[in-house]
Amino acid sequence: MSFIKLTDLDLAGKRVLIRSDLNVPVKDGKVTSDARITASLATFEHCLKAGAKVLVMSHLGRPEEGVYSEADSLAPVAADLAAKLGKPVRLIKDYLDQVPEVADGELVLLENVRFNKGEKKDDEALSKRYAALCDVFVMDAFGTAHRAQASTHGVGKLAPVACAGLLLAQELEALKKALASPARPMVAIVGGSKVSTKLTVLEALSEKVDQLVVGGGIANTFLKAAGHNVGKSLCEGDLVPTAKALMEKMAARGANIPIAVDVVVGKRFDAEEPAVLKGADAVADDDMIFDIGPKSAQELADIIAKAGTIVWNGPVGVFEFDQFGEGTKTVSLAIAEAPGFSLAGGGDTIAAIQKYGIYDRVSYISTAGGAFLEYLEGKTLPAVAMLEARAKN
Repeated sequence: MSFIKLTDLDLAGKRVLIRSDLNVPVKDGKVTSDARITASLATFEHCLKAGAKVLVMSHLGRPEEGVYSEADSLAPVAADLAAKLGKPVRLIKDYLDQVPEVADGELVLLENVRFNKGEKKDDEALSKRYAALCDVFVMDAFGTAHRAQASTHGVGKLAPVACAGLLLAQELEALKKALASPARPMVAIVGGSKVSTKLTVLEALSEKVDQLVVGGGIANTFLKAAGHNVGKSLCEGDLVPTAKALMEKMAARGANIPIAVDVVVGKRFDAEEPAVLKGADAVADDDMIFDIGPKSAQELADIIAKAGTIVWNGPVGVFEFDQFGEGTKTVSLAIAEAPGFSLAGGGDTIAAIQKYGIYDRVSYISTAGGAFLEYLEGKTLPAVAMLEARAKN
């Protein structure tokens, strides 16, 4: 991957438009998790220090396109950002009709890009209006790099200069390290409720990794493929042949998909439901599997401890309920203690990292969900392809 990096450019006195991913949870007008804002700070501070006029744009939530809604305003983000930077951050609404006046070394936040008609469709007229705001466009929102939209893709094609921000460059470097030339053995942990939503990821990883750990509802489909009863557990029966084929394909090249030997079950999906430990071959017809058992968790911990590279996307059980969280806790702590390079991404994964307090013990935590998965699948991300094309001309 070759693209212009922000650090390659002289920014003094330049109008720099940064597309960040500041799509954070907001409750009662306050930001409740600021991880994405914090991750974006290095790029902002670099530009401010260089004496640039900094304009930041992002989406937030899912408002009706072209319609302003106070619930999806970036006002709480502006307040949080001002506190972090230690200086006022103006939120500008009408930036398309009138190019905002920004001082050297000042940062302003432009209101939610999804309030602009044509944003999602990568509308060329809107992209031109974004491009007219700047001398340099910085794509720093890896979380939306898989979407070709006006603020992530169109503007970059039309701006005088387009480059990758510090966060985007860092994300791509970490992914490249984990996937292009991984230290072996390479282990991938893929959790989630359905095989169907992660099938392309599982297929792509099955060709790259030495061991593919499946968790959550996905694991139940593989348990069934291995000949076990899964009772009333979340399971996709029509994908059992696909799971079998993946297991056989990996076995043929000396790799494998570890199958649980013990599981934790309940009768109802409920926070008060008692957890019952059973052998994987002892699941009753009215049982629902909510976690892996301690033997299986220890087997995974041993695999992780020996891994050179660990890619993690998704928990291995219903960890939101503590009684069904032991498997995910064991896996999380094993990743934290592993000497290998660990790369984690996705909302549920980050929630588990926060719950078990291992934030600073994972080698790299991606801010992205969808883009992270699409990169793992080997797909081309439109915003990255745009940056590569711009570096050539």
